[in-house]
Amino acid sequence: MDRTAVTTEAPKSPWGSGTPAVPACSLTDVMSEQLARQLDEESNSSCPDTTSDLMLAQILQMQFDREFDDQLRREEKKFNGDSKVSISFENYRMVHPYEDSDSSEDEVDWQDTRHDPYRAEKPQATPRKGFTGKGKNITTKHDEVTCGRKNTARMDNFAPEVHVGDGLGMDLKLSNQVFNSLKQHCSSEQRRSARLHEKKEHSTAEQAVDPRTRLLMYKMVNAGVLENINGCISTGKESVVFHADGGSLEEQPIPDEVVLKVFKTTLNEFKNRDRYIKDDYRFIDRFSKLNPRKIIRLWAEKEMHNLTRMKRAEIPCPEVVLLKKHILVMSFIGKDHVPAPKLKDAMLGSEVIKNAYYQVLHMMQQLYQECNLVHADLSEYNMLWHEGKVWLIDVSQSVEPTHPHGLEFLFRDCRNVSTFFQKRGVSEAMSVYDLFNAVTGLNIPVGAENEAEFIAEIVALEKRNEGHVQRRGKKTFQVVSEDAGPPLKPDADD
Repeated sequence: MDRTAVTTEAPKSPWGSGTPAVPACSLTDVMSEQLARQLDEESNSSCPDTTSDLMLAQILQMQFDREFDDQLRREEKKFNGDSKVSISFENYRMVHPYEDSDSSEDEVDWQDTRHDPYRAEKPQATPRKGFTGKGKNITTKHDEVTCGRKNTARMDNFAPEVHVGDGLGMDLKLSNQVFNSLKQHCSSEQRRSARLHEKKEHSTAEQAVDPRTRLLMYKMVNAGVLENINGCISTGKESVVFHADGGSLEEQPIPDEVVLKVFKTTLNEFKNRDRYIKDDYRFIDRFSKLNPRKIIRLWAEKEMHNLTRMKRAEIPCPEVVLLKKHILVMSFIGKDHVPAPKLKDAMLGSEVIKNAYYQVLHMMQQLYQECNLVHADLSEYNMLWHEGKVWLIDVSQSVEPTHPHGLEFLFRDCRNVSTFFQKRGVSEAMSVYDLFNAVTGLNIPVGAENEAEFIAEIVALEKRNEGHVQRRGKKTFQVVSEDAGPPLKPDADD
């Protein structure tokens, strides 16, 4: 085989055939007059005619105006910064969009509000002489039609959030009485909106905290008491509960997981709950002297004292770590950021629920007899199931049996407990009357069919207790306060 006959083809590019390379020009061709004339013709065909001085001046002026507008935009951006309310220098621009754009679509999209063809003209103002026209056709500034149209135009001065509609376009005529009523309503709505905004900014709302509370939480993190705050795990009528990782304290160790119970600083939920604290002999001398915000702090202090009593009696409950104003830091009932379920949500078998009932009965007796307390809001919503035990929470409203309504609160607790466990099929669950007598040991001899007589007997006992406490006077209050523990030291900024 003849090797000279064999030809090889160049490999094809996978991207297809490329554009042919421009042949290189020699220096002689570049310097030729023919090439210069060709380049001059091409440049003249792509550029506008500049032989006229007027055309040249207009082009230069347009270029100057565009550079001026660019500088104006930079100044506008620098002046406004990150402000939510911005100021526009649009009126100072030299070249407006409809002049600078060759597209008819831009002309349709852009609208000069200074010359809106669809905007109704406002009624002419009355001259200084006070009337227009002559003879029988005189129209004064008090004319009903003129005043109505002027009132309609004056609605544009209302607040931006008030939608007044196109009254001028419909030739709407508002009487003075209607206009004044609308103006007064708009003013009152503005004041109400400002009050609501002020209240929201300075109050702890649903799943949120006000700036003061947020600052207290940040201080706890900066001081090392908390490592970090993870988020909200529960909300209630009186507080918002956050989960956090514990840090360290010099006086005592802090659990790895804690909760922050932030008492809401709005008193909407507390208007019907004053009776839990104003008649409590531990705080009776301090209640009337405090403002509403400090009452919330007193509420948090009350829960701290109640939890301390319960922990001393070894009742399963959260352990108090720290109290700072209206924020109570407690140990977390749960594991790995998962809170323990409420008793109403726990899936328990028949034997386990029976065991839970006897635990609750024993805790109620301990709470009444050893801690000298009545929970006052005991139900399946305020009991947790964790590690095979029932844990009591939310004791800020708990009072002593000597409270003017203490036994009534206890009767209500017994009713909630009996109803819940009877519905869960616990045959050993006692009736509300037997449970009340088992907790208090009073043995009131009234049957289940006479609830009114039973409550009347409870009220009579409360009145006798109240009179006995009043005769003992301030000495009783001092003894009870000592049982509750030493009072908190006031904060430095109070």
